[in-house]
Amino acid sequence: METSIPVTELRRTPVRSGRPPDGEGSLQVQLDPNIKIGNAKVFAIYGKGGIGKSTTSSNLSAAFSHLGKRVLQIGCDPKHDSTFTLTKKMLPTVIDVLETVDFHPEELRVEDFVFPGYNGVMCVEAGGPPAGTGCGGYVVGQTVKLLKEHHLLEDTDVVIFDVLGDVVCGGFAAPLQHADRAMIVTANDFDSIFAMNRIVQAIGAKAKNYGVRLGGVIANRSAGTDQIDKYNAQTGLKLAARFPDLDAIRRSRLKKSTLFEMEDSPEVQAVRDEYMRLAAAMWLGGDPLPAVPMRDRDIFDLLGYD
Repeated sequence: METSIPVTELRRTPVRSGRPPDGEGSLQVQLDPNIKIGNAKVFAIYGKGGIGKSTTSSNLSAAFSHLGKRVLQIGCDPKHDSTFTLTKKMLPTVIDVLETVDFHPEELRVEDFVFPGYNGVMCVEAGGPPAGTGCGGYVVGQTVKLLKEHHLLEDTDVVIFDVLGDVVCGGFAAPLQHADRAMIVTANDFDSIFAMNRIVQAIGAKAKNYGVRLGGVIANRSAGTDQIDKYNAQTGLKLAARFPDLDAIRRSRLKKSTLFEMEDSPEVQAVRDEYMRLAAAMWLGGDPLPAVPMRDRDIFDLLGYD
């Protein structure tokens, strides 16, 4: 029998609190305001399902580690394969290990849910509730709470949340309550850009009550960026990096490796350099992007659909 995940720590933003909801008609999950990550720079990586967010996140973590930063990557997907190329294995999730102690977090040890990966990157897989039974916001909240209780965030410079698919509810948007910047991974096609527009909407909603702001767009598996450029010009977004549809990137997943561990070639080195450039730019920060999302119909018209 599946164990139900407790939801006692979930809060929905009450209208009577004097604090406006995160968007019109919103009933989004509000995490405990006392559970804050601390001094680390926090990035949330979003994008359409299957667009390559985990590959992007893991290589970004590796790049930050090569900049001498202490990095923690948190996978936020029931698939729990975000850190696969960093650790060379599938990790047990926070929800898995909480279930083994009947959801008594005080009984857990650090090594039960935090695992070392490539070049010292620390890896956590938050996981998710059984299908149809809970909310991803609880999972994110419990993960951050555990990390703080074990003092694992005090010596961390960079935290990367790798978040599943499109944003359709407050639970999936919960990492935005912790992040300083949200980066959106997209391909140069309509479906990816449509998903990106919904993510821009979610970030705008969270920005009303939290410190998260848009940091830029990462074009992935894209020979060109003409469609992305059209959308960016209309909304105020900017391209932060571009990664080509390179077979070595695909093979790196099969080899359980980051691109920094793959055999050298001019193409691979160019991608490594782009990740290092992106990590350095993200670390330095910059002005947030005040992007304004488009209406669905306008996206169809902009990108040439009849």
